[in-house]
Amino acid sequence: MSTTNVANRVQLRNILYATDFSQAAGAAFPYGAEFARRFGAKFYAVHVRTPENYVLAAPEAWTSLNEEYEKQERELRQVLRNDLPDIETEVLTAEGGVWAVLESVINEKKIDLLVLGTRGRTGVRKFFLGSVAEDIVRQAPCPVLTVGPHSPSEPPREGRFREILYATDFSEESLGAVPYAISLAQEHHAYLTLLHVIEKSGAPDFRRPNEVEASVIQQMQNFVPDKAELWCEPHYAVAEGKPAEKILEVAIERKSDLIVLGVRKPKGMAGGATHLPIAVAHKVIAHALCPVLTVRA
Repeated sequence: MSTTNVANRVQLRNILYATDFSQAAGAAFPYGAEFARRFGAKFYAVHVRTPENYVLAAPEAWTSLNEEYEKQERELRQVLRNDLPDIETEVLTAEGGVWAVLESVINEKKIDLLVLGTRGRTGVRKFFLGSVAEDIVRQAPCPVLTVGPHSPSEPPREGRFREILYATDFSEESLGAVPYAISLAQEHHAYLTLLHVIEKSGAPDFRRPNEVEASVIQQMQNFVPDKAELWCEPHYAVAEGKPAEKILEVAIERKSDLIVLGVRKPKGMAGGATHLPIAVAHKVIAHALCPVLTVRA
């Protein structure tokens, strides 16, 4: 496998923060703001007024509902002026479906990173995200930083990620996330762990376990060229089991404060096949103790 080309660091010029003014969305704001500061990116904040907001309210309450939205949007503009005084910012509002609006903004503003918070779901189908967040992660053409329900409400001290975990299944989709994992490790002077999870299969493998591990580590080492200029040697980990579970376990062991995953847009119904990379990402986001960056190839 050829060495990943990371001669040029990832550049983020336009960041989009999606908010519905909920506590979950608010928890994602400090992370998006920190990315904007570090990369000097323009920071867009968008609020979508969806039809559901009005269906759930009596017609006579629509005026007061709009007034409340306008108040929250004014407060958001003030927060941006206070927290990002040296960053160009813009608050956008639109009516319609959440994904339809976000897709339009992403294309029009040439967004490089979308930031959002999600409450996640519990119960029998707890590996699903809320349907809106799930649609976004599935379809967004740009990387998505998702701050899940178990993530800290504030970035690490000094706004610096200290331990980044990148998980790969060696698919083309997962390779698309390599430059982001390495660039962020460079930017934050962070420890970088590269992980591959071996799933059990019915096919026999006559190699010894240490031979398999050595082969996997060699492949991951090829991802990080000498010119990557990481401030410390990457850590390489190999685990056996279910990918989502092992990613979460290793993230806890390594005390990771960012997980980076490559995903692809699946075919068929959302979550219909739990072995798909996107379904693994959903499970990780819903249960991770830190934000998760998903990157589409």
